[in-house]
Amino acid sequence: MKADTITKDYISDREIFSDVFNYYIYGGRQVIIPEQLEERDPTEIALPYGADGAAVPVQKFRDAQKLCAVMTDGKLEYVICGAEAQARIHNAMAVRNNLYDALEYAGQVSEAAKSHRKARQKEREQKQESGEENTGQESTEEGKKTPDSHEFLSGFWNGDRLIPSVTVTIYFGADEWTGPRSLLEMMEVDDPKVKACLNDYKLHVIAPAQMSDEEIGKLQSSLREVLLFIKYSKNKEELDRILRENEERFKEVERRAVDVIEVMTNTQLKCEEREGKIDMCQAIQEMKMEAERKGELRGELRGELRGEQKGELKKAQEAARNFYNLGIEVEKIAQGLGYAVETVKGWVGLRPERN
Repeated sequence: MKADTITKDYISDREIFSDVFNYYIYGGRQVIIPEQLEERDPTEIALPYGADGAAVPVQKFRDAQKLCAVMTDGKLEYVICGAEAQARIHNAMAVRNNLYDALEYAGQVSEAAKSHRKARQKEREQKQESGEENTGQESTEEGKKTPDSHEFLSGFWNGDRLIPSVTVTIYFGADEWTGPRSLLEMMEVDDPKVKACLNDYKLHVIAPAQMSDEEIGKLQSSLREVLLFIKYSKNKEELDRILRENEERFKEVERRAVDVIEVMTNTQLKCEEREGKIDMCQAIQEMKMEAERKGELRGELRGELRGEQKGELKKAQEAARNFYNLGIEVEKIAQGLGYAVETVKGWVGLRPERN
C-alpha cells in the first residue's frame, strides 16, 4: 500500500482524529468525543462558489483533497491535512490550507442560500394550495420577514452563522518542519503600512521533531507511539530509551499504527499480531538480532574472502620466484600472472615492492 493510503486510513479513525484536535485545541483534555464526529467527504465540501468560471481550479483542488480527512460535530469543522502523508515538507501548505478553509466557508454560504430558497419555495407552494394571497411579507421557517435586498443578494441572512473550520497538518517526517508557517512568511513585505493591510493565515502543524516528549505524551491514542517513534527513528540510542520508558504502551500497538511507522521510517518489522495488537519492543529486538546475525554472516564471508585472496597472492608470489629462477623475463611473468611489472619485481627481489 502507498504511504498516503496508509496514513489516510489511519487519521480517518475517529479515535485518532479526535485525539489530534483534543491535543491541538484543548492541550490533551478529552473534549471532542469520537462518537459525536460525523465524517464528511472533502471532495464534496470544496464546492464552486458563484460563477462557472471557478469550476476548473476548484476541481483540481478537489482532487488533492481526497487525501484529507474531515469530520464535524455540528459545532466545528475539523480537518486533518495529510496529503501525500506529508512525509515531505510542503512549502506552500499555508496557501493550500487557506484555500481549503475559504472553499469550506463558501460552500456553507451556498448551502445556506440553497436552504433559504427551498424554504421560501415551500412556503409559496403551501400558500397557493391554501388559496392565501402573497402580501409581500412572507414568513420564513423561523417566522421572520422576507429577506432584505442585502440578504437576498448574498443568500446569507443576518441570522446565519458559519461553522468554524480548524485545519491541522500532521508532518510525519523525522526532520524539523522548516517550511513557512503563515502566509506572511511566504511574502517579502517591508512597508509596515502595506503589511497591516494583508490578511495572514497561520498554519497549524504537528511536527514530532519539534515537540517535547511531554507534549507528545498529551496524546491519548496510538498516535503518541507513532510520533515518538518517528521523532527518534534516526537516533538508535534515544529510540531504545523511548521504548524502555514507554514499554507498556509499545508492547500493545495497533496494526494500523505500526503500518504508519513502517512506511514513514522505512523500517521493516517482523510483527506477530495478537488480537489486533503488536509488541513493537519485541519486534525491534528481533530486528536488531536479525541485523546482528546478518552482520556476523557478512563478517564471516569477508573473512573467508580475505583468506582466499591471501592464499591466491601467496601462490602468485611463489610462482613468480620459480619462473624467475628458471630465467623467464619479469615482464612475461607479470603478464602471465596478471600483476603489475613493478609488483612482480618486488616479489623476485629486483627492487622494493611498491604495492
